[in-house]
Amino acid sequence: MQNVDNIVIVGGGPVGMVLALLLAKQNVPSTLLEVRKLGAANQDTRALALSYGTRRILEKLGVWQHLSSHATAINTIHVSQKGSLGRSILQAQDYQQEALGYVLSYGALCTVLDAELQRLPMVTMVDEAQADAISYDANQATIRYSRLGESLQLNCALAVLADGGRSLEAAAGLKREIKEYGHDALITKVSAELAHGNIAYERFTADGPMALLPNGPRDFSLVWTGKKELIAPLLALTDAEFLAQFHAQFGDRVGRFLTVEKRMTFPLRLSQLQETDTPHLVVIGNAAQTMHPVAGQGFNVGLRDAEVLAQHIVNTNSTLGGSEMLAAYRTSRKTDTKNGLLFTDFLVNIFSNDILGFAKLRSAGLGLFDMVAPVKRHLVRKMSFGK
Repeated sequence: MQNVDNIVIVGGGPVGMVLALLLAKQNVPSTLLEVRKLGAANQDTRALALSYGTRRILEKLGVWQHLSSHATAINTIHVSQKGSLGRSILQAQDYQQEALGYVLSYGALCTVLDAELQRLPMVTMVDEAQADAISYDANQATIRYSRLGESLQLNCALAVLADGGRSLEAAAGLKREIKEYGHDALITKVSAELAHGNIAYERFTADGPMALLPNGPRDFSLVWTGKKELIAPLLALTDAEFLAQFHAQFGDRVGRFLTVEKRMTFPLRLSQLQETDTPHLVVIGNAAQTMHPVAGQGFNVGLRDAEVLAQHIVNTNSTLGGSEMLAAYRTSRKTDTKNGLLFTDFLVNIFSNDILGFAKLRSAGLGLFDMVAPVKRHLVRKMSFGK
């Protein structure tokens, strides 16, 4: 069986769904292929860190009003280093923003995006569709996929790979540069003795950075990173043992930690696709670049990929999916993506380095940073809008 479409998006996660919605709002049809059953992601409790700029994208789509009650605002970011007095504080009110960011569950976002997609006839949703191969030539892209035991094929003017890099890394012409950190990230949710006050904490230790993000009325989402041999044993600890070890690393800023939910770990790497001419095929989101979670940039960079690609699709004066259009898209995204990768990599390297005497320099640097308003302003704009 063979179908024909103009735009096919492989991957029905938030980045793929946002792209489909952005196009539909401009009366541009698309087909969305998702390997999971419709609604399967709606119960996923993993936390997403949304930038203020991402909120603006969701407002443009008309869905933020349905999400705001599920989101916890980050009004303050507190950055510190274990074992030193140096620290820096960023506050939303200093930058005329309602918040510096938000924390929202993956499932809550998918639920609202799913509902909006169901309303729009411009989007054809195909669930339980396992993409098996993507090929392209000078005229079109071809996607071969399996659904309910049947082998199917779609030819399209533009194939957008937004599957998070899970299934089609070896798609024709795609080569990836990877830097393995040798670190794992542990994610979970904890409750604390003191209310979070809408403060997010970035805590740097000699073993690696950790982030504690307000999530709900009193809870925090935790991302604790470090060498694999340090992080892996944390899964085997009792809840009480885990909370005690975490408290020893984080300190007393929110009092004692009272409860911890299920813990999960995954390896950390920095990766980026090498730039290459792939007519009628474009890659966005985590499938295009993967960043260390230290600054919460990866998901937001992916949504900006979707927003900018939609603009190029709607406004192009050249062939849809042609080399000229896609070269213009890649050029427009190069600075944001490169800076995001460099920024997160810099933070990991500079704050995880335990060379003698380096800790004092980092401490002084944090203190100095807290007094230099233009640098802080630039950082907030980068974190919020990618600029």
